[in-house]
Amino acid sequence: MRELLYTSIFLIASVVLAQENNFLPDRSDKNVWEDFTYDMGNVFQGVGYTYTRPLHWKKNDFLKLGGVVAGTLTIYAFDDNIQRELRSHESEVPDVLLDYGWYAGSPQNNYGFTGAVYLTGLFSRNEKLRRTGVLLISSATATGLIQQLTKSAVGRARPGTGFGKNHFRPFGGSAAYRSFPSGHGVLTFTNAHVIAKQFRNPWVKAGIYTIGIIPGISRIYADAHWASDVFLSWAMSYFVVEAIDIYLDSKYNEKYNDTKRNKTSLSLTFNGNAVGARFLF
Repeated sequence: MRELLYTSIFLIASVVLAQENNFLPDRSDKNVWEDFTYDMGNVFQGVGYTYTRPLHWKKNDFLKLGGVVAGTLTIYAFDDNIQRELRSHESEVPDVLLDYGWYAGSPQNNYGFTGAVYLTGLFSRNEKLRRTGVLLISSATATGLIQQLTKSAVGRARPGTGFGKNHFRPFGGSAAYRSFPSGHGVLTFTNAHVIAKQFRNPWVKAGIYTIGIIPGISRIYADAHWASDVFLSWAMSYFVVEAIDIYLDSKYNEKYNDTKRNKTSLSLTFNGNAVGARFLF
């Protein structure tokens, strides 16, 4: 029953996204196979573009990197407090939200969703929806590879092991030492950021981002990740999506915004003994 619920959510998201784009027909002389091979080439090139961006960074880019590092370290300092506070209220969280967090962030479900969005755009000959699918797939691939390599290299112990936030075993191999960053947080926030880019209404965007952060938070409740793991996952997703989207601007005529690209930012908020992340769009 729950799997049916999550499948329905994915399909509804695809339909809403398609309606927003009005399924404009593709009037080019390319056939479906030519569109498909072109798009898959852009998927791989988009991933490569992301990985080579640090070679072209300027001062502002390094400042952003410093902000992410500072934010991650700040939340790291509060990891124990955040973990203890959330876990103390776990019984008050509906099971459907915790289960959704697991299923939505699973790679097979994620690629099922992204594939459905892309194929809808491909066979409807809708370039804008095709581009969205390419952005979803390439962003998930790029962030997924980064987080898998980082998890293995860092070897941070998961909260459930009981070793504490400062216990690391680089290249430990065991799943118990693959906490940093969160794969579920990466994939679901990547999807949320891509889909939210399709809409201008801030309330619609806020709703999409809320759905996108649930899986990451649910993994803290599940004792699978620390808050700093999840924060870094969200930041990573945001910057990878932005990088690939800029690359796709040169590959597709259809843009998400015909005017100037919206300015967005990530920042930290403090309130007494609480710490949080704020995303402005």
